Amino acid sequence: MLQELAPRWTTVRESALHERRGGARSRAAGAGRKQKLVFPDRLLATLVHLRLGLPHAALAELFDVDRSTISTAIREVRPLLAARGFAVPDRPGLRLRTLEDVFAYAEAEGVDLRIDGTEVQVRRPKAGRAGRKAFVSGKKKQNTIKTTTFSDHQGRTLFSGVTRPGRVHDQTAVRTEGIAEQFRLRPNVKVEVDEGYRGLANEFPHQVSAPPRKPKDDVCDGERRAWREQRRRQSSARICVEHTNAEYKQWRPLQRYTGRREDYDETHRAIAGLVSDRSARRATRRRTSTELVPVRTTTC
Repeated sequence: MLQELAPRWTTVRESALHERRGGARSRAAGAGRKQKLVFPDRLLATLVHLRLGLPHAALAELFDVDRSTISTAIREVRPLLAARGFAVPDRPGLRLRTLEDVFAYAEAEGVDLRIDGTEVQVRRPKAGRAGRKAFVSGKKKQNTIKTTTFSDHQGRTLFSGVTRPGRVHDQTAVRTEGIAEQFRLRPNVKVEVDEGYRGLANEFPHQVSAPPRKPKDDVCDGERRAWREQRRRQSSARICVEHTNAEYKQWRPLQRYTGRREDYDETHRAIAGLVSDRSARRATRRRTSTELVPVRTTTC
């Protein structure tokens, strides 16, 4: 990670210094005031902050620098981590950064996707601020920010983002990101979803699998048992993406986010990218079929 991010950080820093000076540097490289916190320490401080949620003041004591130095380091390194994208299983060096990349990868490799939304509680906006009610989640009854996660059949992160205020419905969030167009462009991609994406399942019945609808009250016991079994199997195929969202919640900032809401998307993508590095190293298992196979014809 040092080899990957150090050149990018140097480029961004030199660009900022060039813009501040208004021209090329007048002294040779290495001259002038020395940095109190070198890049490896800046990266380490950012990773500790993302993993444990330690305050900047506490990190300043650990690294024996001023609090503003830690704040600057996190503000510089966090965008680099967020821009890395998401690791791809069995494809070292390949990373997915957009929704288009995910669908292209799924079609090329024959991967069935799992989609699910997750919410993180955030601080309540100030009274009188425009759009204050947009963060109130109808499900959690709290001020939240919602993100959408895409995983494979083993729960390995392929993409996580599509950040929207908590009041936005799960399906609306991905529709505004253009997921319907991706289904039309790539008709071979299959997706497992929950009840919150019923509209997508109705629009793309051959690509999107949602839980079966509950039968009417007057159906026979055989059909009701078949419905329960189909629902259980669909849930079993989709539950891995719930485990993926649970991996993010092991990182302290995504248990309850106390920073600025404007920085949440960047923080989430940085953490999700780091989680994908670990999940991509899990070995690929053979996928088993969950199709119902009729043994004999029965009538009610």
